Amino acid sequence: MDATKVTIPDLLRKKPQGEKITMLTAYDYPIACLLDETGVDIILVGDSLGMVVLGYETTTPVTMEEMLHHARAVRRGVKRALLVGDMPFMSFHGSLTGTVENAGRFIQEAGCDAVKIEWKAGIEDVAKAIVDAGIPVMGHVGLTPQTAQAEGGLKVRGKDAESALRIITQAVALQEVGCFALVLECVPDVVAREITRKLSIPTIGIGAGPSCDGQVLVTYDVIGLFERFKPKFAKRYAEVAPAIRQAVSAFRLDVQQGRFPGPEQTFAMPEEELARLRHELGSS
Repeated sequence: MDATKVTIPDLLRKKPQGEKITMLTAYDYPIACLLDETGVDIILVGDSLGMVVLGYETTTPVTMEEMLHHARAVRRGVKRALLVGDMPFMSFHGSLTGTVENAGRFIQEAGCDAVKIEWKAGIEDVAKAIVDAGIPVMGHVGLTPQTAQAEGGLKVRGKDAESALRIITQAVALQEVGCFALVLECVPDVVAREITRKLSIPTIGIGAGPSCDGQVLVTYDVIGLFERFKPKFAKRYAEVAPAIRQAVSAFRLDVQQGRFPGPEQTFAMPEEELARLRHELGSS
């Protein structure tokens, strides 16, 4: 694997060359290390951590402090991939000054290379302000989980011509204000294909079909660690949760039945020191 640091120009070059971009989420140091070793292009500290790590019902309750805490841990494990921090709900909904400050914290405090923001009304001005401050921005259109409950729930967007055209327009607008890439979530393949054709920046799909310039999934879905629900668009490449249950159950039984710890997990004292200890104990 090439250990050279992935940059935004590297990603931009992949699109015209037809090279697919890979992106996965990480929330802690061990997973970050593993993902980075495999050569994934982008690692996203997603606000999905609210559901898959913190146990929230949605991503909405996730705070800046929680995001920064996890982003710092991930940064320690990432040497090669481009690291993107997901700006949580309400972190980019206030003043432009406050928004830029929040984006800057991902760069300055957590060591991220870029931030990601979900579409909302007026997001063009928000994205432009962050870009103008020198912070790279990845956009996100289609299904936007932070506001999904107010928009009908976690459902596919752009299934009718009117909403499809609206999403295409949003995608173009985010490119025009300087976003370097765009996540397309849960839209029909025809919509993703048209956006990918129109844009010069890479599109990264999640539930958006094969026409995008890259793909992203939540790592806990990929490895089978999150079991509350299984998204239709996710493919499980492993089933880690059953393996964890099996390992923990085996540990519990070994302890209960006296099989753990065994001789190989037990520390011994040198014979001469053991003899001295017994002498001291006997004379006390």
